[in-house]
Amino acid sequence: MRCRILLISVIGWLFLYALAWYFELTLPASLTGQAEPKLVFIPPGTSFKDVANLLKQEGIIKSKIGFTLEAYRLGVVGSLKAGEYELDPDDPPAEILRTLAEGRVVTYFVTVPEGYNVYEIARLLDKAGLCPRDEFLRLVKDKKFLARLNLPGPTAEGFLFPDTYAFSKGLSCQAIIATMVKRFWEVWREFAPRAQELGLSVKEVVTLASIVEKEAVLPRERPLIAGVFWNRLKKGMPLQADPTVRYATKKFYRRLRKRDLRVRNPYNTYLYRGLPPGPICNPGRDSLRAVLYPAKTKYLYFVAKGDGSHHFSRTLAEHERAVDLYQRRRSWKKGPKSL
Repeated sequence: MRCRILLISVIGWLFLYALAWYFELTLPASLTGQAEPKLVFIPPGTSFKDVANLLKQEGIIKSKIGFTLEAYRLGVVGSLKAGEYELDPDDPPAEILRTLAEGRVVTYFVTVPEGYNVYEIARLLDKAGLCPRDEFLRLVKDKKFLARLNLPGPTAEGFLFPDTYAFSKGLSCQAIIATMVKRFWEVWREFAPRAQELGLSVKEVVTLASIVEKEAVLPRERPLIAGVFWNRLKKGMPLQADPTVRYATKKFYRRLRKRDLRVRNPYNTYLYRGLPPGPICNPGRDSLRAVLYPAKTKYLYFVAKGDGSHHFSRTLAEHERAVDLYQRRRSWKKGPKSL
């Protein structure tokens, strides 16, 4: 009888000791309640053991053994997801494991403005640490990749729809581009019937919409500008759109010079009639709509007034007078040039 009591007593003490040991191992790394959360990136393909080592090294968990025991208890040893996480050392291992198993990664919101081209989007994503610039620019010209996205090529230019996106670090550049293209096709469903009615391909619509996007400053002028371009195309006149020359020369941020207008590049709509080979930027919904529902007008020309609006003309003579007028006004505002 005494042996049985002694055995039960020993087992009881061992159980209590094991329970205390387990409790100690599964305590948070910090017990102050004032620890600062840390950003931790878990690369794709990281083993559970390496995850535990990383979290221990970063001071997120107190014990790798306790972390492992909790993972087995929760049944999540093989379920931890890669990505960037904000983890709090004040949280117990069980909560950290749930965060990793559920993939509660840090989300970055990125806004792609209307009219951005692939070079500007590449810089934007690179700066956000989401996709290296060179890899992005390589992928948007990769024929096999474009084919998988059902794009007419030769680049993804024009089909990376301007919007605000939520991306996480660790997401591949391919996935980021695919998300933007998917958004374009979602929006295009609204316009596809009208394009078919007019006998226009998606590439033709997006190409002209990209030029309208770069020319228009005031939303109300988009249909008028689109109407001017359609009139010129119907008459076989060159579009003579400055933004296409900037795209041809890749001189996006400086004033065009006369020699730029003579650059032999199919995107130069001063030298080549018709639409350029493809879009020059990524247009928004309003520019797509303007191309498909242009203003009915007889205008063939327009010139910037300098305040965001444009003066529209029917004849070359009227246009030249307007150009002279508004160029002189801009010169007056700048004042006399110093010699």
